[in-house]
Amino acid sequence: MQDNVLELTASPISFLDFSTQGKVYHNLTPAELVEHALARKEGYLTSTGAFMADTGKFTGRSPKDRYVVKDKLTEQAVCWGEINIPVSQETFDHLLQKMLVFLEKKDLFVRDAFAGADPEHRLNLRVINTWAWHNLFCSNMFLRPSQEELENFEHDFTIICAPGFEADPATDGVQNPNFAILNLSKRMILIGGTGYAGEMKKGIFSVLNFLLPYEKNVLSMHCSANVGKEGDTAVFFGLSGTGKTTLSADPNRSLIGDDEHGWTETQIFNFEGGCYAKVIDLTREKEPEIYDAIKFGAIVENTRFIPGTRQVDYTNKSVTENTRTAYPIHHIANAAIPSVAPIPKNIFFLTADAFGVIPPISKLNKGQAMYHFISGYTAKVAGTEMGVTEPKLTFSACFGAAFLPLHPTAYAKLFGEKMEKHEVNVWLINTGWTGGPYGVGSRMKLSYTRAMISAALEGKLDYAPFRTDDNFGFQVPLICPNVPSGVLNPRNTWSNPEDYDRQAKDLARAFIKNFEKYKAFATEDILSGAPKA
Repeated sequence: MQDNVLELTASPISFLDFSTQGKVYHNLTPAELVEHALARKEGYLTSTGAFMADTGKFTGRSPKDRYVVKDKLTEQAVCWGEINIPVSQETFDHLLQKMLVFLEKKDLFVRDAFAGADPEHRLNLRVINTWAWHNLFCSNMFLRPSQEELENFEHDFTIICAPGFEADPATDGVQNPNFAILNLSKRMILIGGTGYAGEMKKGIFSVLNFLLPYEKNVLSMHCSANVGKEGDTAVFFGLSGTGKTTLSADPNRSLIGDDEHGWTETQIFNFEGGCYAKVIDLTREKEPEIYDAIKFGAIVENTRFIPGTRQVDYTNKSVTENTRTAYPIHHIANAAIPSVAPIPKNIFFLTADAFGVIPPISKLNKGQAMYHFISGYTAKVAGTEMGVTEPKLTFSACFGAAFLPLHPTAYAKLFGEKMEKHEVNVWLINTGWTGGPYGVGSRMKLSYTRAMISAALEGKLDYAPFRTDDNFGFQVPLICPNVPSGVLNPRNTWSNPEDYDRQAKDLARAFIKNFEKYKAFATEDILSGAPKA
C-alpha cells in the first residue's frame, strides 16, 4: 500500500508537534481510506462496495452539546440561547490543549477540502481525523480540490474531530463528555466524544451561516436545488419528511445539491461536494438515485446486514431510525458539476401538514414568504408508542433553526430582499394530508404534487385564476393541469367544512403563538405575512 504520508517538515497544522505523532496521512484517495478503515476494523464492506460503519453511542447530532465561543466578534452578532450556547475563549483553549495531548502518538488522517462551489465565497478547510472512515466522509461531503489546487493550498478553517477524546464536565466548562465547539474568531471547530460524522458537516454549515450573511450579504440556505435545461433554477426548503430530497430529484433536471446552498448577487451554489441521505426503508423503486449511489466510495452509517449476507437491510432499525449514507455528488447521474446555477426563478416551501388545512399549492407575496420562512412549519406524525397518534406541530426557523448563529429575522430580511429584487415566485406546497387530518384524511398523492410543481416551473400557473385563502391570505390557484380542481381547495375535501374551519383557525393561532418570540425583531413587511386569524 503506497500511502501519502506527510513529511514532518511540511506540517499542515502549525499547532501540532508532528515529532510526537504517529503516522499522518494526507489527502488519501477513497480506496486508500477504505483500506485503512478495514485494516483498523472500523467497519465492513457491503455487497455494493460501500463501507458500513457505526457511529457509536451517538447516532445523530447532539444539539445541547454544541457551543459557540463568545468573544468580541460574536458577542453582539450571535443569537444566544438554547441553539447557540456560549462558552469562553478560555474554555476553548483549555480543551484544545487537552485534545492536542490526546492526539500525541496517534495516527491522523488529514484532508484539505473546500466548502462552497463558488470560489469567491468558499472556505478552505483542513480536517484532522483519528478515524479513517471519518476522513472518507469528509472526502465525500466537502468539495474535492484538484491536484493543481492542492499544490498551493492554504487552509483558512480547521476541524479537529477525535471521537475517543472526552471532556471532563467537572473541569472543562462543558455539560457532557461529548462536545462540538465553534470558534469563529480562531476559525476552528473542535469535536470530541462523539462518532457521529454529521457533526463535522453541520458544524461547517453553521460557520457559513454566520460568515456569508454577516460578512458578505450572501444568503445561506438549508435547501435542495435543481436546474432545468433552460437554466431555470428551483429551490426546495423543507424539514424532514416533507419531500425535499424526493421532489428535487427529477430525471429531467440537474441536481445542484440536496441540503446546503448559498445565494449571491449572480447565482446559487452548493456548499457541499456530496449528499448525506437517510436510508431507512430505502428501495430502488422509491429512491432510485440514492439507492444506486451507494457503491464503492460511499458510506452507510448504523445499518445492518441481512443475516448470512453482505447485503444491507434498509428496514433494520435496531441501531437507529437515523440510518444514513454519505456519497460524493458525482454518484448521482444527473448531478450538475460544478454545483452552481443561475438565480432561482421559483422557490418552494414544503410542508407535510398533518392537520389537512394548508392548500396543496399556494403563491406567497413578499411578506408571507418572509413570515413562513421564519416559521419553517411542518407537522410530524407520532408513532404508536404509548397510544399516541396525534400529529405534532413543528416549527424550525428558516427550515434549519439548529444551524443558525444569527437571529432568524436576519436571514428572512435577506431572503425578502433577494426575492423582491429578482422577482422570484415563492410557493407553499403541502405534501401532507387532504380530506381531513391524519387518521381521517389521506396523504396528498405524489403525482399531484409533482404536477403542481411542474405547472409552477413551466409557467402554467402565471395566468390561472386564484382565490385568497380566508385564514392565511395565500393566493390559491383554482385550476392546475393534471390535478383535479376539487383537490386545490382543502375545505372542499373535508366531509364537514365547519370542522375544517375550526382546524384552520387553530393552526393559524399556532403560527401566531410561535411567532411571538420573533415579533420584536420583525419588520412591518414580515409581520404583514401573518395569518388573518
